[in-house]
Amino acid sequence: MARRSIEINGERWEIYPSGRVTQYSRDEFALIFEKGTGPDRVRRVMRYSPLGARRPDRALADLSDRRLVEFFGTSQPAWTSPEVRYARTSD
Repeated sequence: MARRSIEINGERWEIYPSGRVTQYSRDEFALIFEKGTGPDRVRRVMRYSPLGARRPDRALADLSDRRLVEFFGTSQPAWTSPEVRYARTSD
């Protein structure tokens, strides 16, 4: 699975496609923003629709760091998303 790492507000976040397949998998997929591990892990999720039918790992690789920061700003806490099983975290 493709991963990216960026710094947002002084914190290091890992970004990767969720891998969850939906009826819209050819048009959109979820990006998971994650920092920390274990019980201190924080995850956020946002849906992304790349231009053209492209694989999620390739679409993620093509995104600029600036665009990823913008996406982070519109992401939702993990507990609001089925991509991470509505997991409650410390965010």
